[in-house]
Amino acid sequence: MREGDGAAGLVIAHLSDLHLGAHDPEAVASVAADVAAVRPALTVVTGDLTMRARTGQFRQARTLLDRLPGPALVVAGNHDIPLVSVRRLLVPYRRYQRFVRADLDPVVRLDGLAALGLQSTPRWRWKSGRVTRGQSAAVVAVLGSAPADAVRVLALHHPPRAAGPGRIAGRGRFLRALASARVDLVLAGHTHVPRAGLMDLDDTAHRPVEVVAGTAVSRRTRGTPRSWTVIRVDRTSILVEERRQGPAGWHTGVAHRFPRAG
Repeated sequence: MREGDGAAGLVIAHLSDLHLGAHDPEAVASVAADVAAVRPALTVVTGDLTMRARTGQFRQARTLLDRLPGPALVVAGNHDIPLVSVRRLLVPYRRYQRFVRADLDPVVRLDGLAALGLQSTPRWRWKSGRVTRGQSAAVVAVLGSAPADAVRVLALHHPPRAAGPGRIAGRGRFLRALASARVDLVLAGHTHVPRAGLMDLDDTAHRPVEVVAGTAVSRRTRGTPRSWTVIRVDRTSILVEERRQGPAGWHTGVAHRFPRAG
């Protein structure tokens, strides 16, 4: 096991919204070393690896992914499929699958951890997301069957708690699956604004921690610093630490501690 695993806690690195093609070169050059310094058991990237799903941008994304510490769980975002073209209709995920991974709903199982990623961007939605009936069933099948003491992680691009036009289609069914599988962590991106909080699920006291990562390396910061997130999970709590880029490099910003769902 790596340092930080087991009884002392398990470390997860969470990045999102890289937007290669609209990126800050210094952030791209420095972020992998900052992630590696925390020695994560798992690195999660929750979509929008590219700005416009172009081949050159996917090559840049592949280069950065190869520099991040593994193992990795990566899912696609709405910017990872062509914006307006016949490719969006016929082969929307071809470039993503060529350069990132063929499996759009990946699974990673490690000692003490089970993680599932969901592809939440259908080709007929430009910004908002969707979780299908089959994907909700996979949450229960994959994460619900994990060992009782395992950390159960679900990753997707779109935040489950988004409201209005950003609301996820199939959300009620999806939230019931999170409760049934007793998921510990729900990791998302999309907004470029980092936040963390407990999720209230109907008809259950189980409360997973939702972590939305900021944009790690892009120029599309929306009034917040570029950031990625360190998550430290032990038997009783989940500590979420924001790593921000500043003039002197990366540093720890806001941190929150939550009780781990029982």
